[in-house]
Amino acid sequence: MTFDFDRRIDRRNTRSYKWDQNGKLYGDPDILPLWVADMDFQSPPAVRETLEKRAALGIYGYAIRTDGYLDSIVQWYRTRHGWTIEPQWITDTPSVVTSLSLAVELFSEPGSDVVLQSPVYYPFYDVIRSNGRNVVKNPLSIRDGQLRMDYDQLESLFREGAKLLLLCSPHNPGGRVWSREELLRLGELCLTYGVTVVSDEIHCDLALPGHKHIPFASLSPELADITITCLAATKTFNLPGLHTSYTVISNPSIKRKFENRIKALSLHMAQHFAQDAVEAAYREGGPWLDAMLAYVAGNIDYAIDYLAEHLPEVKPLRPEGTYLLWIDCRGLGLDVAGLKDLMYRKAKVVFNEGSTFGNEGEGWLRINLACPRSIVEEALESFCRAAKEK
Repeated sequence: MTFDFDRRIDRRNTRSYKWDQNGKLYGDPDILPLWVADMDFQSPPAVRETLEKRAALGIYGYAIRTDGYLDSIVQWYRTRHGWTIEPQWITDTPSVVTSLSLAVELFSEPGSDVVLQSPVYYPFYDVIRSNGRNVVKNPLSIRDGQLRMDYDQLESLFREGAKLLLLCSPHNPGGRVWSREELLRLGELCLTYGVTVVSDEIHCDLALPGHKHIPFASLSPELADITITCLAATKTFNLPGLHTSYTVISNPSIKRKFENRIKALSLHMAQHFAQDAVEAAYREGGPWLDAMLAYVAGNIDYAIDYLAEHLPEVKPLRPEGTYLLWIDCRGLGLDVAGLKDLMYRKAKVVFNEGSTFGNEGEGWLRINLACPRSIVEEALESFCRAAKEK
């Protein structure tokens, strides 16, 4: 089966978060958006067919989950990731960010320290602060062209009393797929100091060719016992508008506490569309995913080569996973306001401005490359041309 990822689909006037806010947010309805992390590709055919059948029912009443839905999740992780999970470990939630926020609320104390590894996906900061906790940073460093963890500084934070860590694996925005050795060293510290780990693994299926995602909870029963793994099919198969995700928690007491809070907030009901779409994706979407990852890998190669040739002052980090490219623009000598002006006014493109991921990201940009090659070409040509004219 072949898939047409080169096709440009007009998403304007579809209530698209990515495409229909350009005038409001950036002052130009025709600006080219490569920012928020959804794809400009159609979801797998099996997903579209399943949703069309559900829509054709014409009655959109309360729904239930089936054993088939849970089994599709179990089978997916067994075959794609070598991770054996049990159906009873799975709890549905509306989104991974919802899960992160609930975990912070339930497994840390008001006013306590919660550790994140910056720069990182900006809702990590929001869910900590909005729950009345303190953001404590374990900044990542760059060594040999890769983001690296600072274990010594992390241990000092744990020694000072931090008991909850938000882990981003694979890393957003940097695209690192953490190795088994890196995760085991992290896990050893967490076990030593009694730290609970909330592992955002929403990009787990997006490890690029030559790299393999290791679920943190799969490393050992002891680590599984202290881990809340946050997962979804939404990034993998371009389903974020369905607002569906799930956690995997093998520790019965942690799962009970988490699930009770889900029910107290009445977030536990199945959706009419979401579970069917997820099951279809996991059962039949593998070939589409493999083809999409190969296409995105080509976009990454193109973008890195183009920047090297046309704007060598900008230094990308080659991602090992995700469809996101994290680029160091400090060589352009622009502050945050200058980078925004370069993008929005001069180049007429939208990438994510790096300081939103923490002050460690100031001077960086994040580019979403899950789009047709022609969009990548157009965006980079405009950006490089504008940067040279600044």
